[in-house]
Amino acid sequence: MAILQYNEITIKKIIEFDGDPYEVLESHVFRMQKRKPVNQTKLRNLMSGKVIERSFHQQEKAEEAEIETRKAKYLYARKSEFWFCEENNPSKRFSLEEKVIGPGGKFLKGNTVIDVLSFGEKTIGIRMPIKAELKVTEASPAVKGNTAQGALKQVTLETGATINVPLFIKEGDVLRINTETGEYSERV
Repeated sequence: MAILQYNEITIKKIIEFDGDPYEVLESHVFRMQKRKPVNQTKLRNLMSGKVIERSFHQQEKAEEAEIETRKAKYLYARKSEFWFCEENNPSKRFSLEEKVIGPGGKFLKGNTVIDVLSFGEKTIGIRMPIKAELKVTEASPAVKGNTAQGALKQVTLETGATINVPLFIKEGDVLRINTETGEYSERV
């Protein structure tokens, strides 16, 4: 386990705080007048999902959490459960709840390989590929001259997710989506 100085606690790091793993959502190191620097952070508890704010002062340190990752293949979703299997062994199946998967779950397509994150014996989340290529299944036709609303329209993807895209996108197009922000990146 690595010990992190107050200024090494940056976005996307996972630290152990009060016995639980926390992901750093925001980090801002600043100095007020003649005082010592402070790292103002926003942390999300990976076990409960609760978000807290915490300031780390210059003399404070934090322990980096020991997170294990293993590869898994996404199979399907039923109600609020997502089913996976081990990458090379389809007979070893397991499910994760929707709250563990997070908002990126709506961009999961069958046979997508992801990383499953574990803290101790408990599965705490997944790490998806940053970009996903998905086919447009429903798209309303673009109305000529309808650019007063910023020239965007809503389309439905093959996974059932709906996103805003430029007017030139039509049904059958394959789009590259940023799974972290849920936004359209480009047409493939």
